[in-house]
Formats: sequence, C-alpha cells, structure tokens
Amino acid sequence: MKKSNVILSAVFVFVCALFVFGANGQAYIDPSVMTYVIQAVAGVIIAVGAAVGIYWRKAKKKAQEKLGIKENKEQESDDIVINEEIEEKEQ
Repeated sequence: MKKSNVILSAVFVFVCALFVFGANGQAYIDPSVMTYVIQAVAGVIIAVGAAVGIYWRKAKKKAQEKLGIKENKEQESDDIVINEEIEEKEQ
C-alpha cells in the first residue's frame, strides 16, 4: 500500500472518530449573535451575486462575439452646448 493511501486512511479514521466520540457542549448564545449571522449571510449573498454578475457579462460578451452580434450602446458626447438666448436674458 502506498504511503499516501495510509496517511489518507488515517486522516479519514481520525475525522470519523471526532464525529462519533465528540463531546456535547452547552453554551449560552447571546442574542446579538444573530446580527452577525445575518451580516454573514448577507455578505455571502452579495458576493455570490457579484460573482454571478461578472461571469454573466463575460459569458454574454463571448456569446455575442461568437454569434457576431454587436451591442449598440449610445454614448453621449462630451461637448458643452450653451444656449445663447439664456446668456442674453441674464445680461
């Protein structure tokens, strides 16, 4: 038997023993712990949503490139247009 298999088997037995012979603990959980749980859950949801959004845009862009679809985005010009009539009224 390989040495790596022996080590892996020993680790598996040890982890199983932890679950079988684990001691029950009794502890007081403060009510404010729930706010930490809510924050942790919200953080995970936001992180997963951001990751999905990023990969969705990447996949969409690749699919559009493969299919030859061009995305039309209107861009505003950076020119500043001043209405001469307003300037005359102010003077």
